[in-house]
Amino acid sequence: MNRLYYLLASFMFNKYKMNLQVKAPNNFADHYSLNEAMTLFYQKNGFGPIVGDRQPLTVGVYTGCLIVPMPNIGVRHKYLKYHDLHHILTGYTVGRIGEGEVSAWELGTGSMFRHPILGVMNLIALSTGFFLKPKRMLQAYQRGLISSNTYDAKSRLWIDTHGEHPLAELKQIKMEYKAKIFLPWLRWIEFAVYLSFAMLIHAVVVIPALILRIVSYLLAGEPFIEIIKPVKRSDLY
Repeated sequence: MNRLYYLLASFMFNKYKMNLQVKAPNNFADHYSLNEAMTLFYQKNGFGPIVGDRQPLTVGVYTGCLIVPMPNIGVRHKYLKYHDLHHILTGYTVGRIGEGEVSAWELGTGSMFRHPILGVMNLIALSTGFFLKPKRMLQAYQRGLISSNTYDAKSRLWIDTHGEHPLAELKQIKMEYKAKIFLPWLRWIEFAVYLSFAMLIHAVVVIPALILRIVSYLLAGEPFIEIIKPVKRSDLY
């Protein structure tokens, strides 16, 4: 199965000659089919295809300056394909900033009301993104207010049964199609609430993890100055 996937990915790379730099936006031509765009997305970002039920027990999640292992719960597994599709629809990257942007966008589309666990996962990524690029998080949320996500059962069924349809068709019915935002002031109050909870989650998750990391390094004999020394990051995109 993996060999077949990589053969297909190589064929598609040669066919479309696209930019496979991970830091580049996930922009795919509208004439690609949903299946083609998904395959190219996984190849570009170094991901394997989502197949079968064998998944790791934990998954690394960007939380501030750390990648914290979180339980790889069933809800995440169920909706991951559609979350990845949101990266394709919006063009946001899979780095710390891009994950924050797609999370802000999903919150704007109402992901918290679709499934609370999805919303909480969005809050974790939003907290990191807001620390790094607050203006871009606000812009992503605003885009979400006039868009729709693909998490509802009807959308998921349509995507699963229309994989050969062009990406443009899905963009037309999901992306920035609302002419007016219902009670915009209320939606921005909603964002302020999201942001408050995001920062609270950030503190609850990051501070203990950071303390544990420092203690672990000290017990391993690492100099304290080396532990706290800033490291140039390569995932700020």
